[in-house]
Amino acid sequence: MGSPCQIHVMGEKKTELDEFAEECRQQALGFEKKYSRYRSDSILTKINRSAGKKPTKIDAETFALLNYAQVCYEQSKGFFDITSGVLRNLWNAETVKFPSERDLEEHLNKIGFSKLRFNDKEAFLPINGMELDFGGIVKEYAADALAATARKRNISFGLINLGGDIAIIGPKADGAPWQFGIAHPVIKGRTIATIQLSNGSLTTSGGYERFVEIEGERYSHLLNPKTGVPFKSILSASVIADQAIVAGSITSIALLNEETDGLDWLESCNLPYLAIKKNLECIGSLARNE
Repeated sequence: MGSPCQIHVMGEKKTELDEFAEECRQQALGFEKKYSRYRSDSILTKINRSAGKKPTKIDAETFALLNYAQVCYEQSKGFFDITSGVLRNLWNAETVKFPSERDLEEHLNKIGFSKLRFNDKEAFLPINGMELDFGGIVKEYAADALAATARKRNISFGLINLGGDIAIIGPKADGAPWQFGIAHPVIKGRTIATIQLSNGSLTTSGGYERFVEIEGERYSHLLNPKTGVPFKSILSASVIADQAIVAGSITSIALLNEETDGLDWLESCNLPYLAIKKNLECIGSLARNE
């Protein structure tokens, strides 16, 4: 899934835990095979290759994910848009200058979740060159699915960590909560806060690790699908929710806004959160500086 993935489980029977770990690995690989835009055989690639040509058949799970993406699109007033991935053509490791107005306009014409046509049988991108990207949804969905598998196997102590999207199976075997360090956005290898959690899910989104530097100024990889340029948002957002997919979409939407609007969004969700502002101030109900 393009990031380090970990399973932490505790129990008395090692064989059962090994079997569970392998089942989780296979599940995670299944999600990657099905939804990765980097794989030629994924359903996402099939939909993207058929853009402007013909609809692609989808199953119930994909339909449910598209429905959830639509909710995120509407709740975020259009900023959380899974069709905005085409902007990576303009903002990537090779980018050395600000994109031209012509290039921005050309790419913006291929963006817009409202243009996507889908139902429980098929999905269709009507413009050649349009793309879907489930980043911000599928990894969190997978973490929830793996945690659910643990509960079906009656595993009570552990957690799933898929690239920082964490679904708690249960506390440590001694009943103590898990402790999670939130990365310092400026000082590499340091944490800026610690969060304790025994149940639920925790996700963190940050715009400081991936960026483009142009003439000495850093631009985040978090791009505005309406303008085609990066947001000047908070540096990081962490949220606790019952499900990782909910926590993840809330943190993503927070960073897909300018700083003030992003903070207002986090506050309006009424969930425990930690936000790191551009001046490194930690705010929110989870704020406890190191």
